Amino acid sequence: MKTTILAGALGLLLAAPAMAQAPYQIGHIADYSGATSDVGVPYGRGVQDALAWVNANRRIGGRTMNVMTTDYGYQAQRAIAQYQSWMGRERPVAIQGWGTADTEALTTFVTRDRVPYISASYSAALTDPSGRAPRAEKAAPFNFFYGPSYSDALRAMLIWARQDWTARGQAGRPRFVHMGANHPYPNSPKAAGEALAAELGFDVIPAIQFALTPGDYTAQCLTLKNQGANYAYLGNTAGSNISVLRACQTVGVQVQFLGNVWGMDENAMKAAGAAANGVVFPVRTATVWGGEAPGMANVRAISRLSDQAGTAYRPVHYLAGVCAAMLMVEAMDTAAANNGAVNGPRIRDGFYARQNWVPAGFEGVCEPSNFTAEDHRGTLTVGLYRAVVSGDTTQGSVDELMRAGTMRLDRVTSITLDRRRDWLGW
Repeated sequence: MKTTILAGALGLLLAAPAMAQAPYQIGHIADYSGATSDVGVPYGRGVQDALAWVNANRRIGGRTMNVMTTDYGYQAQRAIAQYQSWMGRERPVAIQGWGTADTEALTTFVTRDRVPYISASYSAALTDPSGRAPRAEKAAPFNFFYGPSYSDALRAMLIWARQDWTARGQAGRPRFVHMGANHPYPNSPKAAGEALAAELGFDVIPAIQFALTPGDYTAQCLTLKNQGANYAYLGNTAGSNISVLRACQTVGVQVQFLGNVWGMDENAMKAAGAAANGVVFPVRTATVWGGEAPGMANVRAISRLSDQAGTAYRPVHYLAGVCAAMLMVEAMDTAAANNGAVNGPRIRDGFYARQNWVPAGFEGVCEPSNFTAEDHRGTLTVGLYRAVVSGDTTQGSVDELMRAGTMRLDRVTSITLDRRRDWLGW
């Protein structure tokens, strides 16, 4: 019996180091094949590459991460089923998520299970951790995202549009219209945008619907033309927006398009060609691919994990995915400090540990973030860029077109919003 006890004790001692080094389980819900895969692929690739780079170069509390990536095809029920499966087996300590419908549907679950959920949905409904904001529907204490909310990005574009109207010497009241699918994602900022537009002196005209998938949107463009809109917000992702831009160019629409954060990028510029010229949209990072910044060396190293030749052009969404992943990693670092437990509540608190937070090694790439236990609006500063297309985009890759100057992203301005209490969660 003594021999058996000693052998058992020795076995436990030998097993202890291996058990201590078990990787942290990280969930990753991505859209690589669904209606928003045009922007889901580069963002998800940025998340995956960044987390793989962390695993290859350092540890979090002495441990690596086991990143469980699933392509849910932009189907909310599949995301919910995947979450329930994970919580029944692997029990991830944090999750990188994607869409608005699924993220909002999972809010109650992640709150109950105390799992930090870092989404690529920037719905303002996810920014109120207490549930006490004037228009709050429920608390979201474990939801975070990198960048401005959809509502705040639209507010910034409307402030710029009002300034643009005046700067161009236009008389009368400018006319604003919201365009997009009848879906939680494009609808997320609709009420907030229309309310501020009215406050700023716009005439708000009836919204125009178009699907999240590419199609023939000539009818919508004719409606837009007949309504005489001056500024039109495109609430869908780039794939369907390209169809709208082309159709509107064909029927001779003269309007300043405002793209949402997923509504325009370098790939969309190439696909839409001259129809994309002039679109103004928010960019979450302090620079774009090809820009010079101290942190770009690490971004390029991350990129080579899935592009060994180092020749791929990475659109704006890839860089944002890297920044979102690195915020989660540093929140985990904070939880692990001083041999601390890396669990949901401690990772959540890690998001509150820094002010003007730029992940170490990504200076000049990731914009500063500020999260508090009362306010999960990480930033109220919105960088606005203009898509410029000056020639034929059918010849050459995105990288070649950007290098040649046939396409470029021009920084227009940066708008910093007031941290208005009545805008929290809305």
